[in-house]
Amino acid sequence: MYIHIFIFLLGLVLLVKGSDLFVKSAASIAKKLGVSEFIIGLTLVAFGTSLPELASATAASIKDASGIILGNVMGSNIANICLILGLAALFGTAKTYKEMLRRDGYILLMVTFIFLIFIADGTISRIKGVFFLLMYISYTFFLFEMGPELKYDYRDFIRYLYKFRYLMTIRSRIIAGFNNLKNKVSSREKREIKALFKAGLMKDFLMLIITCLAIILGANYLVEESIFFAYLLNIPQTLIGITVIAIGTSLPELSVAVSAVKKGFGDIAIGGVIGSNISNIALILGVSSLIRPLSVIRSTIYFTAPFLMIVSIIFVVFIRTRWKIQKKEAIALLGLYTIFMILILLGIIS
Repeated sequence: MYIHIFIFLLGLVLLVKGSDLFVKSAASIAKKLGVSEFIIGLTLVAFGTSLPELASATAASIKDASGIILGNVMGSNIANICLILGLAALFGTAKTYKEMLRRDGYILLMVTFIFLIFIADGTISRIKGVFFLLMYISYTFFLFEMGPELKYDYRDFIRYLYKFRYLMTIRSRIIAGFNNLKNKVSSREKREIKALFKAGLMKDFLMLIITCLAIILGANYLVEESIFFAYLLNIPQTLIGITVIAIGTSLPELSVAVSAVKKGFGDIAIGGVIGSNISNIALILGVSSLIRPLSVIRSTIYFTAPFLMIVSIIFVVFIRTRWKIQKKEAIALLGLYTIFMILILLGIIS
């Protein structure tokens, strides 16, 4: 028993710490290559903080553990809003822009609502997974295409999605890449490339590879031991996913959010939570269901998923009221999370 507990904790540490170092290395590479901090925040940081969930979900999907995947995604999203942002807002006011809400906040509500509809028949098929992935790819390219300007809202994203404009974005990026290869590299560009390598680019890439291996190994250990404890204690896999794994894999979001609020960058904290929650549903469920269709239990359909939808709506309402989350809203969010955990302990949500 002690060996299993040790392996479980080791897997969690490798997963969380590996993801943290992965984000730092990837952000360092992106910054050295000239990617703006805004784009890094909304895409790379959001993806990086969702990396523990993605790694554990992929491992769980291979082992046919749908409960762990769905429990992890829903538990992480609820924890991101109520626990992570709630705790972070206690250290200071988390402010944001109304334009961010009109775009990213409403996209989050849309993605969460689609998830609620998709699980109504008790399964997330590969077709639904493809749609989730298309949404994630579209959202990512939409952010890159529009850049740091926040004048675009969720309606622009919907048009971008159903008109397949992301295909045009991909095409233009590929053509631009080929044109750059054809062009002769100037002496100035050569000096810039040398400067990048002197700035430690190779070290960052090496760290990226090492942390990827740590993440894969940690995810495998974490999922294997979670399945073991679920069978040993005779409790649903979803319960393990919602509680222990969800809280453990949400630690990167907590670190980012608290640090951002302390430094006065509340918009980064809120943007990170929104981006991470969108990634958790669209990317993680998309990838997992492509590997193996996911089965959904009744308590997820009737309790956990609706609770996630309600929490997401409350989150948007709190922001829309004064474009910030103050301590009283933070306490309310933490209270919601406490209620959620009590319902789990009472066996109402599992």
